Amino acid sequence: MKLNSKFHDKFSTYAILTFLSVLMGAPLLYIVSIALASDETTYMATFTLIPKEFHFENFVRVFQLDLNFLKFTINSLILVIFSIIGQVVSSSMVAYGFARLRGPGKNVLFLILLSTMMIPGEVTMIPSFVIFKYLGWINTMLPLIIPNFFTNAFNVFLLRQFISRIPVELDEAAQMDGLGFFGIFVRIILPLIKPALIAIAIFTFTWNWGWFMGPLIYINDVDKSPLALGVQILSATSSSGQVPPWNLVSVGSLLLTLPMLIVYFFGQKYLDEFGLMSGGSVGIK
Repeated sequence: MKLNSKFHDKFSTYAILTFLSVLMGAPLLYIVSIALASDETTYMATFTLIPKEFHFENFVRVFQLDLNFLKFTINSLILVIFSIIGQVVSSSMVAYGFARLRGPGKNVLFLILLSTMMIPGEVTMIPSFVIFKYLGWINTMLPLIIPNFFTNAFNVFLLRQFISRIPVELDEAAQMDGLGFFGIFVRIILPLIKPALIAIAIFTFTWNWGWFMGPLIYINDVDKSPLALGVQILSATSSSGQVPPWNLVSVGSLLLTLPMLIVYFFGQKYLDEFGLMSGGSVGIK
C-alpha cells in the first residue's frame, strides 16, 4: 500500500512536469514549424503546431538575402565576446576589492553601488545617448561594448558574496609566502569562484545575444546591426499589405534562440554549482 502511494505521488509529479514542459515547449515547436514552412504556406498563413513541411533550405536562404545575416551574426559574436570579457574581468576585480581590501567608506560605496540597481534604464537612456554622441561613438559598437568593462552592481554583489565565503586564512597564508593582493586575486580567488564567473558569463551572453533596445538606439547602419536587430529589420515590411517572410523570420528567431539553449546546456553544471555555493547569505561586512 505504501509502495502504491509512492508510485502514485511520483507518477503525478512527473505527469505535471511533463504537461508543463510540453506547454512551455509548444511556442518553440511552433517557431520550428513556421521556419520549415514553404513560401506558399507563409503567404496563406496556414501554419500548424506540428511541422508538416520540411524546407530545410530556409536555413540557407536566410543567408542569401540582401540583408547580410552572416554579418549580423558576426556582429553579435563580437558584442557578446567583448561583453563577457569586460563583465568577468571588471566584476571580479571590483568584487575582490569590496570583499578583501580595507578602506574608509568602503561599505558606504558598496551601498551606493547597490542602490544603482533601483534606477530604471529608461532614466539613464537619454543622458547615456548624449554622452556617447559627444564622444562620437554613435553608429558604432562602442556604446554596447565599453560599458561592460565598468561592470554592474548585480554582478559585483554576487561575486562579493562568493569571495566573502572564502576563508581569509588562505589570503594570510599566501601573504606569508610573498604574494600581494593581485597575486592572491589571480592564484587563489579566481580559481575558487570559477562557477560564479561562468554563471556571469552565461548571463552576459544571454543578455547581449538577444539585446534589441541598445542596438536600436545606437546603431544606424544595417551592416553594423547585431542579429536581434537584423531579425526585426527582416520582419518589417515596406507596405501595410505586404506579408513578411515569416518562415525566414522564424529561422532568424531560431538563430537567436538555439545558441542560448546550447550555452545553458553546456553550462548547466556550473550553474548548479553556482546555485549550491550561493545557498547561504552573507551580510555586508
